[in-house]
Order: sequence, then C-alpha cells, then structure tokens
Amino acid sequence: MTQKGHDRRPGWGTALLVLISAVMVVTFVLLGNWQMRRLAWKLDLIETVEARAFGEAEALPARFDAEAHPYLRVGFTGTPMPQHILVKAVTELGPGYWVMQPYEVEIGLIWVNRGFVPNDKKSSDQWVPAPAEITGLIRPSEPKGTLLETNDPASNRWVARDTMQMSAALNLPEALPYFVDADYLSPAGTAPRGGLTIVRFRNSHLSYALTWYAMAVLFLAALIWVALRYRKLLDS
Repeated sequence: MTQKGHDRRPGWGTALLVLISAVMVVTFVLLGNWQMRRLAWKLDLIETVEARAFGEAEALPARFDAEAHPYLRVGFTGTPMPQHILVKAVTELGPGYWVMQPYEVEIGLIWVNRGFVPNDKKSSDQWVPAPAEITGLIRPSEPKGTLLETNDPASNRWVARDTMQMSAALNLPEALPYFVDADYLSPAGTAPRGGLTIVRFRNSHLSYALTWYAMAVLFLAALIWVALRYRKLLDS
C-alpha cells in the first residue's frame, strides 16, 4: 500500500511543469510592464506631436531633427519652381496623386506637397497657381518607398515622397531632407486639395499589456492548481 502511494506522487514531469509555469508568469508580467511603459511613452509622444501640429507656425529649420521636427507647423515664403512630380496616393477622397512641387527658399530647395488631385485632374492646367506663401506640416523624406512598391524615376512612377530622389530625377539641387504638407488654402472645389495630413498614431499598448497580464493570471492559476494537486497527492 505504501509503495502504491509512493508511485502516485508527482515526479520530474510535475516539477518541470511548475517551473515552466512560474517562468511564464514572470515573463508575462514583465512584458505587461514593458507595454505600460510604452503606453506612457506613446501618450507623451501624441501630446507633443499635437502641440507641434496645431501650434503657431514656425520658421523652416535649417537642420532637420528626426525627433523634434516631424509634424511641426511651419510657414514660409518661397519661389515655386515650374516642375512637379505626381506621387501615387489613396486618401479619404479616393485614389489619385499628391502634387509635389519644389520651392526655392532662403535655406535651399524644399519640396512642398501642395495636396491631393484625383485621377481626372492630373494635368497641371486644371490646378490653381502655386502660392508663394506656404503654411503646413513638416514630414520626413520617404526614401524607402512602401512595403510593396518603390519609386521608378526612369518611368516617372512615384509611390513615395523621397526628396533627394525627386530632386535628382529633375536635375535639381539637393533638397532638404523633409517636405511640407501644405494646408488647405485653395478655394473650395479646386485642386490640389491640401490639408489632408492625418496626425494619428497607432496606440495598442494598453490592450497588449492587458493581454500579457491576462496570460500571467492564467498561468498563475495553472500553477496554483498544480500545487494544490501536488499537495493532495502527497496527503493521499
């Protein structure tokens, strides 16, 4: 009878299960804590960017700071150049193109996204004249293209707003490493349509944190169940 009870006691398999469960509980808690720190960082970033985007217009920065300048509202006066490039786009208005036009300013050459035009308004003679005064949001150059496509300057096919590549394609001087999304300044119903910049950041950190914490609770419950079962077997 004693030998039979001894055989029913859990061995290395149970111990391994307990160890794995304990490690998983700690891991899931740490991952949840990390996501909560990311949540705090993301909320601070959103607040900072919204303050930039909706604040008073500032002068163009001569040196681009990848952390301080994206979505900064700027205003400047420049000389629009006659060239332009159409960059494939899909907006709330449907499919079409961004009208990218170079401007000469005091600190060099800057590309301006004048706004969106649908497929039936690709011709520049359908657009309002380019204004000398521009107000809008700074956006970093897009040198990597999209996930599925890249620019093809030789075929005049553009999917990303790469300021350096666009300048090189038109034999223009080197451009600033950012462009400006212009505000909606044209009369209603005219093209290009500016002011379509979406200032929005994906923020799923809280849901991720809750998921990790829920997994930790599940593994903790499993750990407690195993411990109780182990105790019961020892007492039997």
